[in-house]
Amino acid sequence: MNKPHGGTLIDLKVATADSVDENIPAIVLSQRSEADLEMLATGAMSPLRGFMGLSDYRSVLDDMKLDNGLIWPLPVVLPLNDDEAKTVGSAEAALLEDSGGRTLGKITISDIYKADKEDEAESIFLTTDSAHPGVAALLNCGDWYVEGEVEVYKLPHHLQFGEYRQSPADLRKKFDEKEWKTVVGFQTRNPIHRAHEYLTKCALEFVDGLLIHPVVGETKRDDIPTDIRMECYEAIIDHYYPHRHTVLSVYPAFMRYAGPREAIFHAITRKNYGCTHFIVGRDHAGVGDYYGTYDAQRIFDHFQSEDLGIQLLFFEHSFYCQRTRSMATTKTSRAMDHEKIFLSGSKVRKMLIKGESLTEEFTRPEVEAVLRRHYQNG
Repeated sequence: MNKPHGGTLIDLKVATADSVDENIPAIVLSQRSEADLEMLATGAMSPLRGFMGLSDYRSVLDDMKLDNGLIWPLPVVLPLNDDEAKTVGSAEAALLEDSGGRTLGKITISDIYKADKEDEAESIFLTTDSAHPGVAALLNCGDWYVEGEVEVYKLPHHLQFGEYRQSPADLRKKFDEKEWKTVVGFQTRNPIHRAHEYLTKCALEFVDGLLIHPVVGETKRDDIPTDIRMECYEAIIDHYYPHRHTVLSVYPAFMRYAGPREAIFHAITRKNYGCTHFIVGRDHAGVGDYYGTYDAQRIFDHFQSEDLGIQLLFFEHSFYCQRTRSMATTKTSRAMDHEKIFLSGSKVRKMLIKGESLTEEFTRPEVEAVLRRHYQNG
């Protein structure tokens, strides 16, 4: 099984102190910062031990590396607005609270610095267009970032998917119990349609096990709700995937829609969960037309595979081939353009919104039933 990024699986969870110092200020975390805190606490973001300081922040923006030279593509920062920055500015530490007032942990403050939002947007999202959901979120958060290592007393409270919430250590233990030496991770924020099913099963031919690892943090408003997607995953796994070789677990991160850079982030964090292989599609973590076709695959050319520590599986744009009546790519089919049915999550959503039927070339009937119920009730 793969070693974690940086060599050690970080665990920032500690027993709650007997008494919490009420004299130190508190930072109320946004939903996105809660997700980052959970990823930090469980080691999903190993080797990070807290929120980034200015030197790591600049190095990530400029070179896709931490200041120590380790590959890291996205800033992991804790934003503060002007008032919050003034409140904690002279403090040595601050409590980290959720919106309900629960103390989740504490940050030992090393620095507070001004975010360079224009450069961050251009470097991470390749645009400063506020119509991009990642840029919009960046512009709407505080202008100051607080640096510091964290200790976590409680993970954020979740009402859903308890049986599927497994930390990197939990999944590594499960893979060991299953005697899986090689595991391929599949990142998704959409229901699994036939193209996804095709490429995950192609990948599974080469490894011992498949981890279907959907994002359950914050996504775009028009993305299909998490509970509906989870019902779709359960349905398709139950009927069409080999249970001995498939694990469904949730990934608590939020979507940044950072395209190529987020593909690297998804690969590294799945390595921390124990994956030895990771699937990268043609438009991984993409949105709109902000990224070029296959940019999310080409970005890995900047790195040596041994520095990443996980084997990437790149797939062509797959389609349903009417000539062979099966899924295919241009590598495996001689079909003419009119014989190809291309699939995408956005296309499926548009069809369902219009009340159109999804044929089996698009998705499995059990998945369509879940989606149709959702759109009819919506």
